[in-house]
Amino acid sequence: MEFLLPLLAYLMGSISSAVLIARVFDMPDPRTVGSGNPGATNILRQGNKTAAVSTLLSDVLKGAIPVLIARAFTQDAQVLATVAAAAFIGHLFPVFFQFKGGKGVATALGVYLALNPWMGLALILCWLGSALLFRYSSLSAVLTAVLSPLFAWFLLPGTPFLLLSVFIAVFLVWRHQANIQRLINGEEDKIKLRKK
Repeated sequence: MEFLLPLLAYLMGSISSAVLIARVFDMPDPRTVGSGNPGATNILRQGNKTAAVSTLLSDVLKGAIPVLIARAFTQDAQVLATVAAAAFIGHLFPVFFQFKGGKGVATALGVYLALNPWMGLALILCWLGSALLFRYSSLSAVLTAVLSPLFAWFLLPGTPFLLLSVFIAVFLVWRHQANIQRLINGEEDKIKLRKK
């Protein structure tokens, strides 16, 4: 199980929800349009909210399901943390899609929700608070990622989970390099709120 569960998690994480859902909705491959990122935000840029929500939920589920399956077999923190990391890495580097995956925000959320719903809720509230305050989706993701080890310290006791949170945070910040540069240059798009 120590080897099979992480392998299953990686393969499940490798299913690119954005690419498959784009095909279902007869939309362009998200890797070839917009930001080129196969994620819910880029799907939303194409103007299809249903496809974007479907992508978001699918990405969350492919992080949560492998962890929930693993928890049915073991409560060993090291195994669960490894499974969580494998699902996350599968999203970033999917074997089925030439290892070109998304940034991992939604899949990371799914992983944390499955490990501890309170951890997931804390991350959601952190992202929402940052988004309302700064109105930048990417900045909210980066800030939430940076703060996630602090949440893990209190809500996911144990060295394996703390190391997992640092691992995920480092990758999330790395995957947002272009966004960070645009933020520094003042070129990043803000979240558009509806006019009253």
